[in-house]
Amino acid sequence: MDELIDSRLSGRTVVLAGATSAAGRAAARALHGAGARVIATGRSAEGLQQLADAGTEVFLADATSLDEMTVLAGQIGPVDAVVPLVGGWRGGGGLAGQSDEDFAALLPALEAVRATSRAFDTALRASGAGRFAIVSSTAVARPLAGGANYAAVKAASEAWTRAVAQGYAKSARDSGEQLRTASVVFRAKSLDPEVLAARLLMLWDTDASALNDRVFDLD
Repeated sequence: MDELIDSRLSGRTVVLAGATSAAGRAAARALHGAGARVIATGRSAEGLQQLADAGTEVFLADATSLDEMTVLAGQIGPVDAVVPLVGGWRGGGGLAGQSDEDFAALLPALEAVRATSRAFDTALRASGAGRFAIVSSTAVARPLAGGANYAAVKAASEAWTRAVAQGYAKSARDSGEQLRTASVVFRAKSLDPEVLAARLLMLWDTDASALNDRVFDLD
């Protein structure tokens, strides 16, 4: 009996920016397994090699750099999804423990959201079914003093992503065309890489008009 092949994302191109984490590896495996062309970026050649061994196209590039992401976008052409996965957590110690050093260490997550959304804007719109998705935290809805730096960065990332959504909607409205590109937020209290991967596979199950500017809870 022939092995069942999952090809639901055949023809889709997905960029995972900053994908050398457990979440990036899980997402790459799931997307590749569903037939997508997966392109992953990272700053670690060793980390990227694990992704390359699993069939992912890899590029040594900084997801927080607009210049590097713009160069990559020019090499790839139209893409169907971009998911910045730069993350990490630092905190604790109440409000007094929210150091400038910790805040600076968390900022790359926001910088990656800004850089990738800007660099791939044209490519996502050219797709006809473009999806921009970020991973945020439930801390945005209920920020704690010990995680104020983290919650602030995640809240800013969400605000930027929602602004991207508004831009997509306005462009469609101004041109009198159907909305085909969507920007969404995934929130988790403690991110399960496999849950995120499964949810990314569903990005095209819903029309952009019903998906754009939505916040989804992964827990």
